[in-house]
Amino acid sequence: MANSTKPSPDDDKANSSAFARLRSTLRLLYHGQSPKAQRFQAAVLVVDLSIIAFFVAAPLLRDSESFLWIDYSIAALLAADLVARALASTDVRRWLKQLPVIIDIFILATLLAPTWLLNLGFLRVLRLWTLTRSGAIWRPLRKRGFGGYQETIQAVINLLVFLFVVTGFVYTAFAHRDAGISGYVDALYFTVATMTTTGFGDITLPGTFGKLVSIIIMIIGISLFVRLAQLIFRPAKVVFPCPQCGLTKHDPDAVHCKACGHILNIPDHGED
Repeated sequence: MANSTKPSPDDDKANSSAFARLRSTLRLLYHGQSPKAQRFQAAVLVVDLSIIAFFVAAPLLRDSESFLWIDYSIAALLAADLVARALASTDVRRWLKQLPVIIDIFILATLLAPTWLLNLGFLRVLRLWTLTRSGAIWRPLRKRGFGGYQETIQAVINLLVFLFVVTGFVYTAFAHRDAGISGYVDALYFTVATMTTTGFGDITLPGTFGKLVSIIIMIIGISLFVRLAQLIFRPAKVVFPCPQCGLTKHDPDAVHCKACGHILNIPDHGED
């Protein structure tokens, strides 16, 4: 009689143990604070920023012979990162429901099917926004004492993401269609002029749809600019939890909590 090839209970146990060790290792690498984990996270961040740079430049590189090779290579990297992050999570189902993860999966789909989803490729820049939802950017800043600039940096990133997403959309929807937009730089120029409400009038989007797009760009764009200006020019908030209501951010010279009126004792470290 032939030997049975059914795995033994010991084999199943060994495989389960190896899988558990893999998940534990990935969890330590992605979320740990050890020097090894920090080097790994820094390497992942550099790769992510390089990928985002490619996404921004993609409209200019689309006609290159090597574009598809780069596209599929990035798809492989992003797929590996998604699988590793899923294994590193403690609850995969809850992790899959997070908006940044959903966006990353959609970006992966545009990479795997560039021919079918080419018109949605401008949304790949949202990868920069999903990157800010993790601690990969913020942990090194806090470690070096720049944690107070997180809101300002986030506002700059939000503005850049909106700028490049809209530029990609305008280029995809209106280039070479009697809108005065013959290239990506024209689309970027129109987007910046519209966001800042400069309105030179040398490039306009045709038709009712074009006017509606311009209105949306102006409203959202100027709102993002105002938000960024507020964060830059207004006094920075300090993180000091109120002992009574738990409000965490207050003005540096606050004496009472603005939410509940409790007396605060915010440390003043003085100036060097």
